[in-house]
Amino acid sequence: MPVQPVFYLVLLLLFSPAVWPAAQHNPEPQHKAADRQRYALPAQPLAAALLQFARQINKPLLYNPAQLAGLQAPAVAGEFTADEVLQQLLAQQPLEAIPQASGWLIKAKVVTATPVAAQAKPEAVAKASAPAMEVIAVRANGGVHRHNSAAAALSPAKVLKRQAMIAQDSLVAEDITDFPALNVANAISRVPGISITREWGEGRQISLRGLGPDFTRVQVNGMETLGTSSSPMDARGALSRSRAFDFNIFAAELFNQIDVKKSYSAEQEEGGIAGTVNLRTAKPFDYAADKASISAQLGSNSNASSNLSSADPRLSALLSKRWSDIGALISLTYSSRATNEYGSNTTRWRRESGKQAADPNNSALQSLLDSGELWFPRGQRLSVWQNQQKRLGITAALQYQPVAQLNLLLDVMHGRLENQLSEHHHAVKDNNLVQNLIWRDSKGDGSGDKEVVYASYKNASWRNENRQDYNESVFSQISFTANWALSNNLQLRAMLGHSSSDYRQPLLSKLNIEAKQQADIVTDFTRDAFYGRSYSGNFDVTALPGYTVRDLFFQSNFTYSDFDNAKLDFTWQLNDSSVLTFGVHHKTFNNSGFQQEASGFPYSSTTPLNQGVVNLNTDQVQLFNGHPDQSWLQGDITALQAFYGLAGFALTDADTIASSVYRLTEQTNAGYLQYQQEFAVAGAPLRASLGLRYFHTQLASQAPPQGLANSGPASSEPVNVARHYTGYLPGLDISYEFADDMLWRFGLSKNITRPSLSDLALFTNVTQTSLGETDIGQISTGNPQLKPFSANNLDTALEWYFADTGLFSVALFYKDIEHFIAIETRPVIYRELGLPASLLPEGKTVDDVFNLFSPQNGGPSSIKGVELALQRQLDFLPAPFNQFGIAVNYTWADGNTLYRNVQNSGEDHIKAFAGLSRHSYNLALYYDTPRWGARLSSAYRSRYITVVESGSIDDDERGYHASTNVDFSAFYRLNDYIKLNIEALNLTNLREELYSDSSDRAYNSTYSGRTYMLGVTAEF
Repeated sequence: MPVQPVFYLVLLLLFSPAVWPAAQHNPEPQHKAADRQRYALPAQPLAAALLQFARQINKPLLYNPAQLAGLQAPAVAGEFTADEVLQQLLAQQPLEAIPQASGWLIKAKVVTATPVAAQAKPEAVAKASAPAMEVIAVRANGGVHRHNSAAAALSPAKVLKRQAMIAQDSLVAEDITDFPALNVANAISRVPGISITREWGEGRQISLRGLGPDFTRVQVNGMETLGTSSSPMDARGALSRSRAFDFNIFAAELFNQIDVKKSYSAEQEEGGIAGTVNLRTAKPFDYAADKASISAQLGSNSNASSNLSSADPRLSALLSKRWSDIGALISLTYSSRATNEYGSNTTRWRRESGKQAADPNNSALQSLLDSGELWFPRGQRLSVWQNQQKRLGITAALQYQPVAQLNLLLDVMHGRLENQLSEHHHAVKDNNLVQNLIWRDSKGDGSGDKEVVYASYKNASWRNENRQDYNESVFSQISFTANWALSNNLQLRAMLGHSSSDYRQPLLSKLNIEAKQQADIVTDFTRDAFYGRSYSGNFDVTALPGYTVRDLFFQSNFTYSDFDNAKLDFTWQLNDSSVLTFGVHHKTFNNSGFQQEASGFPYSSTTPLNQGVVNLNTDQVQLFNGHPDQSWLQGDITALQAFYGLAGFALTDADTIASSVYRLTEQTNAGYLQYQQEFAVAGAPLRASLGLRYFHTQLASQAPPQGLANSGPASSEPVNVARHYTGYLPGLDISYEFADDMLWRFGLSKNITRPSLSDLALFTNVTQTSLGETDIGQISTGNPQLKPFSANNLDTALEWYFADTGLFSVALFYKDIEHFIAIETRPVIYRELGLPASLLPEGKTVDDVFNLFSPQNGGPSSIKGVELALQRQLDFLPAPFNQFGIAVNYTWADGNTLYRNVQNSGEDHIKAFAGLSRHSYNLALYYDTPRWGARLSSAYRSRYITVVESGSIDDDERGYHASTNVDFSAFYRLNDYIKLNIEALNLTNLREELYSDSSDRAYNSTYSGRTYMLGVTAEF
């Protein structure tokens, strides 16, 4: 079992005799008098001064915010130790700094009490009134002048985890930048419970605790938002029309803190049953003084072909400036990356009975072909997806604190992801005459499917596709936040913001040429069941004779999303041990989209020139050699578009598919009340929080006239569906530090996830896949009457913070989910739907039967799981091995739901949730010295389902095999300001395997190549 090595390693490191002394020893704080550095802290509010101090010294401070309110700190300038700075800051304050193993505790100075008072206040009561502590954690910009060890770099993230009332994991700047990460998804993938999908070898979407991307809510700077991109592969979902956030829009360096909130409490906005991810950008008051940093890298991908740039630049920069009570910051990231993902695919398999034996006298073969028991690959092909990707990110922040009680912040963010795609396919078609074949039993025991793993076809066709595509994802956000201490006990936080995420694919151009029934072709899966090969002995696929033009096709896609957010939150410190928080939130979400198409060229009468002329000449074709296994001839898109008068072709409103146009609006108003109290139980502090949230959502779904199936009589008015729903969401959280460095968490809550956008939208999609005479077409439609998913959640965890920097945790979670959405299918005759005949796929008429798919709420489901995590520096080993450290986590998750009419069989099946990997783990081994360091990391996720088919006869499910990604990074410091680094991603050049059907047949296998980067970072 793949997880066993990790499990044994955890046990070895945790229970090794050498570990226990380190765990039991409580070392003196390491604040040496010799560790002096220069400080320049202006006179300012004490809270701001302590924050700047913590950022500079890179150690956490624990404090009670109510005790700091209204206090001013003096200026501190000169060369001091950390303890000397704290003494100056607190000299005139009613506070003192108590050294801890890592950092300091800021608390009220001890006041001598009379003996009577002392007798009247037992120890348990005294502890019960101890203030609830919060944390000032180190946030840096990922520069080089920070820590001397990875263990120290991890400490702030662990402090954030420990102080949180809910189940939470955090990444601070050092965690984000110390390991290789092409984008935010790669960085988040190291958090326990998170698995990612990949595009071009880098992360795109996340699954959290076994639930798919739709179930995780994403915030940027505390404001909910959506990021939308696409995949060139239909097998990977193509354009995302869901609530899933596409993290590949952003570079990881844009953010200096990422919080993954895995459980729910009332002050959080509803919407993420799996959890909430908050991405935080840098602020000017994060730094004690002016800050400037720049990082530059050059890289390459091992698959990138010669016609793409071989040097991939990557740049990030940050500039922060402070003028007393005003600060300004701007950061920028830019990268250009060439990729080439290649492989073999089948476009799924199908049980066929219409094929003929090439030799009419071969009755045995014909009998086998007529049996209807043989599964054939629908169209084995070799494929290449080339991309020139550009990613730009800009953040800006303006911060103003005119008085100690008021802090104003303006955040602006812009992100752009551009993809210039070139796609190439070499496919087998018209393979109906069979000369001979070999089949195998899918189960190996005589009870499985008969899969044809080798076949020789006569008079088959080669079809070569060439596709050009440009698309862009543009994200913009602006938000204004005010934090105002209205009194010593009452604080106000207000936020107002707007964000937009637009996806634009202005023109996709596709060209197919074919050698129609010209070749004898062999398709062979015997050498590699998941990487088939096809070849001809009597046809040269690289030569012109035999090829003609098949078709030209144009398409565009547009999706627009925007959020308007307004929040008003209050924190009322009732006394030293209790806090009441309450607030009101408003959110408006708009999502719209449409698709345009033009096809039928060159046979259509709309072809401007040379209608119906399909013969090719040498100026209209080109040799494609971008696939390592085979070269082939393809059409020249530019030359043939010019030949048919289609040069500069642009889609117009007349090409808009009416049934694809939709607009969805959600308006949500919510309010919450939450009470938090700290007690002493058995002499140990226990924090408890109880809250309730109420929400009201108004939903409106709109489509144009005659854009829907069964939309009724002809009308010029848009079709509108409006409805609303409400709910109460309670939450209880307990955090109990029952022993030194030991903490127990417990949480009960209820939360919702709103249905996918494509499920709610009023639209109808007629699948345009090529169909045979006996194939049943597919039509999908939305359902705005869907109820949201609803989940009752239980979370509990034990956390042990040992050996100063070590952490071992065990977490259990359970979610009872109602209103799970499943796809229902029913057969209909096309003309009964009222849709135009122009939407019919090739070969179908209005009298043909189609399967109509619509989402419907189903019954209950549940998911449960366990998370294990271990972090520690191996300082118990002899030098030089004591510089090694390890960070490992493992997640087991199990959840099933009911899927209806699976594989159009009329039967319902219980299968795992889409996106759920039963096992996943991350393992990182690092070695750090003050001068140099290195890290080797591995991320594993087991097999998982991507979709369960309710109407397709080709497969009952599709999904991915288990995968392990291995990355490496190393650095060398030239001095305190300049660092050299090297990174290598996907060291094993992992083959990503998409399977078809639970019988585990090959669908799509690809290699994305290794990525190497060499860079330098400077900070001033």
